[in-house]
Amino acid sequence: MDLDLTDNPEQHRYEAHDGETLAGFASYILTGEMIVFSHTEVDPSYEGRGVGSSLARTGLDDARRRGLSVMPLCPFIHAWISKHPEYTDLVHNAPPSRVTD
Repeated sequence: MDLDLTDNPEQHRYEAHDGETLAGFASYILTGEMIVFSHTEVDPSYEGRGVGSSLARTGLDDARRRGLSVMPLCPFIHAWISKHPEYTDLVHNAPPSRVTD
């Protein structure tokens, strides 16, 4: 599946489109130097196809690029970060990550 993942700042959400169909979105609130992820929703016909993971990665990569810390209030984003420790350093007040060789 080839999704188009974009930030829609007017709607305060990252969106995943499959052609003209909205497959899912991750809502956020910008507060200064932080992005608060509040809700992620995937259309039932797209569940289990990686849409939520694509939204999480897109939003978190964008936060990193913009120098924003992250507050994952959304249970999906929170769980996704816990499974992808390379994003833990983005979480507001998280201890710095250590890279080991």
